[in-house]
Amino acid sequence: MFSNRTRGIAVAVFSVAVFSGPLLAPFIGGFITISYLGWRWTEYITAFMGFLGLGLTVIFLEETYPPVILVQKAAELRRRTRNWGIHARQEEIEVDLRELLEKNLSRPIRMLFTESIVLAISIYMAFIYGLLYLFLTFYPLIFQGVYHMNPGVGGLPYFGVIIGEMFAGLAIILEQPSYQRKLAKNGGMPIPEWRLPLVIAGGVSFSAGLFWLGWGGYQSSVHWIVPTLSGLLTGFGIMSIFLQCLNYLVDAYLMFAASAIAANTFLRSLCGSGFPLFAQYMINGMGIQWAGTLLGCVAAILVPLPVWFYLRGSRIRERSQFAPTFKPAVQAVEDKTEDV
Repeated sequence: MFSNRTRGIAVAVFSVAVFSGPLLAPFIGGFITISYLGWRWTEYITAFMGFLGLGLTVIFLEETYPPVILVQKAAELRRRTRNWGIHARQEEIEVDLRELLEKNLSRPIRMLFTESIVLAISIYMAFIYGLLYLFLTFYPLIFQGVYHMNPGVGGLPYFGVIIGEMFAGLAIILEQPSYQRKLAKNGGMPIPEWRLPLVIAGGVSFSAGLFWLGWGGYQSSVHWIVPTLSGLLTGFGIMSIFLQCLNYLVDAYLMFAASAIAANTFLRSLCGSGFPLFAQYMINGMGIQWAGTLLGCVAAILVPLPVWFYLRGSRIRERSQFAPTFKPAVQAVEDKTEDV
């Protein structure tokens, strides 16, 4: 749907919405729960919004897959002209169950375990995604447990993370003119490593924010604004890492991007569902400050991953079975001159 020039902004808008939702829900649900409505209305309102979204999708969301659009157009032409020989090329393809299973199931799993870029980036994004949902346990233990806020007020510190995510989205949008100039100089061909500098900055920011959260929020003598402000760093890190890594996978695998993202989604969904299961035991057992230190250390250990791909990513992709490789235009011209 989106070209190389506009994909970054489109994914930025999408990701801000995706990551803001889980962080807006706690304080909204908290105020509903402590009001006369009670906790059941958190379920009712969610159901109403789900049905509303379904209705809007059915009414307004149009098909964008080109082969399906051509099939629909061919059917319309047959109806109008009564020429039953008109058909789209897609209609000539027989649906093969084995091929469907291979493309939709086996290929993503194969890429996850055979493509080092997909595996490493997926591990990084899975950790970030898991911590997003671990925060839903971490923040209440700090602001409701240490600072004794009620569930509604105790959810307001998530706004620190949300503002940090907005800063990251703004940084990506402001980076687009520079990215588009490089894209134009390279003949419209994206070099995936162009996406990684912001990932590196986000990794450092995210790690620092975790240390800040742990050591700033483990005792009530420290003002509540201190751990709240750590969200500026963690929010910036979450958004910049997730969004630019997603763009990196798309740029690196192009026609196989759907399979790469499916593999990534599989792994990070496991972490997103698994991290909250042990979060409370870990934080209560280690203490808020040492749990934050542990998570910050793991985040710091993962920072060199995007640095390595920034330096060696093109050579790694040359050995890939799925990733097409394109040299920067300047380098390609120099290589052609040397051959002559």
